[in-house]
Amino acid sequence: MAMSVLMIRAKVEPTMVAEVEKAATAMFAAIEAAQPDGVRYASCRLPDGVTFVALLALDAGIDNPLEAIDEFRAFQARLKSWLTEPPNAEPLQVIGSYRLF
Repeated sequence: MAMSVLMIRAKVEPTMVAEVEKAATAMFAAIEAAQPDGVRYASCRLPDGVTFVALLALDAGIDNPLEAIDEFRAFQARLKSWLTEPPNAEPLQVIGSYRLF
């Protein structure tokens, strides 16, 4: 199946980690409740404790359905106030995947 995959790395202020995680938990609960089709999305915190990596996979030919979810839009709006530097987004080419993409 053709899809696009994006990896986003973002470093947050150390004092904001708990707030980011709380907001992310609420956002993912809303995504789970909405069950949007054609998207896979995950967020992970790296061992340094302040860098987060998000993976977003969209089926070919669809617009990002997460943008229709209020909690996702609210998370994105607050993101700038949490970051120590601009996020880095990179497209990934999937070579192989077992149940991830």
